[in-house]
Amino acid sequence: MIKSLLPEEAKLVAINLERFKKDLSKLVEAGGHLMNSMMREVHGDAFDKQVKKSLGDKAAAFLKELPKFNTEYEAWYSESLALLRQLLPDRVQNFISLYEKPKNRKELQYGNYVMQDYLQGLRSTRGWDKEVVVGTSAAIPQFEQQLAILKAAQGRFDSSLFEIRQLVQADLFDSEIDSARELLKGKFYRAAGIVAGVVLEKHLLQVCSDHQVKITKKNPTISELNDLLKSSSVIDVPQWRFISMLGDIRNICGHHKGNEPTATQTEDLIAGADKVIKTVF
Repeated sequence: MIKSLLPEEAKLVAINLERFKKDLSKLVEAGGHLMNSMMREVHGDAFDKQVKKSLGDKAAAFLKELPKFNTEYEAWYSESLALLRQLLPDRVQNFISLYEKPKNRKELQYGNYVMQDYLQGLRSTRGWDKEVVVGTSAAIPQFEQQLAILKAAQGRFDSSLFEIRQLVQADLFDSEIDSARELLKGKFYRAAGIVAGVVLEKHLLQVCSDHQVKITKKNPTISELNDLLKSSSVIDVPQWRFISMLGDIRNICGHHKGNEPTATQTEDLIAGADKVIKTVF
């Protein structure tokens, strides 16, 4: 579906995804606080002692800021469910099943204990001494699973945003390559080469960013970016040689006091830049 979008539509989708991503990050963070709150409710003093042991002087402030689970969980659940319906619909039913009581449940067991049971404080006991068979601790793995589903949605975001950004950038580069070809037709060889060179440079910068290749210079050249990608094993030697040749032609186009680029050189640079943006990722 994403690949069929026009560039303007893709940009709008990317903006919406960024907004959803921020909302989702807030919900995941809030879920972490709720998890700590639940652990404190279930384990009581044992949890407090562990926090004091881990945080020391900061423990009191940490415990004081924990939300009240029963008060804030319902809002968290509703907001999370709404986002999942938009972003990860195939996990919605799983998310709901961890919250709602099964309609065909005959007795309360550890495996069918859900978040609604926890909110109501339900327990299952046996014998005259009311031995707890299923207690509120049974809700911990259920809430952990709900939180895991939200985190899985975060992973989906990263791939979706990357795909859309790549699509938008590819369309923009294609447009600039077309502009370079038009300049070539008009025999504006130097200008056509400069446009193609800029496209090539931008793409190599993006490839470095995608592969987390460290760039130390503020305005690296095509040759410098090419060397960085080769030394980082992002590209092989034949690709490095090909890009080096394109960089040499770009330098001819950029040096106004030097030799005038030929039509063949400019055509090679445009075709080469077009090839690189479609084959080097």
